[in-house]
Amino acid sequence: MAPSVRPPAVAGSFYPRDAGELRSTVEELLRGPAADGPVPKAVIAPHAGYVFSGPIAGSAFRALAAVAASIRRVVLVGPAHFVPIRGLALPGHEFFATPLGEVKVQPEGAQAALRLPQVRVIPEAHVREHSLEVELPFLQALLGDFELVPLVAGEADGGEVAEVLERLWGGPETLMVISSDLSHYLPSEAARQVDRETADEIVALGGPLHSRQACGAVPINGLLEAARRKGLVAELLDLRNSADTAGDPSRVVGYGAFAFHERN
Repeated sequence: MAPSVRPPAVAGSFYPRDAGELRSTVEELLRGPAADGPVPKAVIAPHAGYVFSGPIAGSAFRALAAVAASIRRVVLVGPAHFVPIRGLALPGHEFFATPLGEVKVQPEGAQAALRLPQVRVIPEAHVREHSLEVELPFLQALLGDFELVPLVAGEADGGEVAEVLERLWGGPETLMVISSDLSHYLPSEAARQVDRETADEIVALGGPLHSRQACGAVPINGLLEAARRKGLVAELLDLRNSADTAGDPSRVVGYGAFAFHERN
């Protein structure tokens, strides 16, 4: 029997469908000076079309360049935009595909998550969902071979998400990636103020955030709770909105890149 593969849903719309063009685009977005600081255990990156949020996502993933060779597993959590769910959902597939190839879903990680009552297999929650998919080409270009634990989060509190992250925390081989945009559809200047306040709250490990601050407030709240328990420090890497990249300034989406690392 052929392995079960979750096919790309937004190739050709959120990012290039052609593998060569996609790799070239991602490598260009990853270019630039890497953050000079401690090794991140987790990052928050945006998930819009690359023309809008790609440069900010590049800032998040570029921070991992120095340790990319040691990362073998990625726990990727984003919001469920299309299917209302309670808790968190795995796709039930053995692989996630993008034009750059297939990424194996780690069976051990998936089974560990499923032992928690708030995690279920809900394939339909992943069929159209872009919040995980758009992060994968960055990870494929940066990490090469790695395994994935892909989760979308619906109705859940920070403690429930934090419990999943802590169950899968691992060591230096495991990276946590939280996928989220910030404010939606405000005028650019209003968005800058709202997003700055949200960024300050994230860096302070505050919260809980609400959905008007970030579409991925649920997974962010889980990371913030886990970070407080683990004694991590959060750092803002980049903060812009779609007016800074390719959008109409009268109605923007905010994007932030953040890194979380152990305290020196």
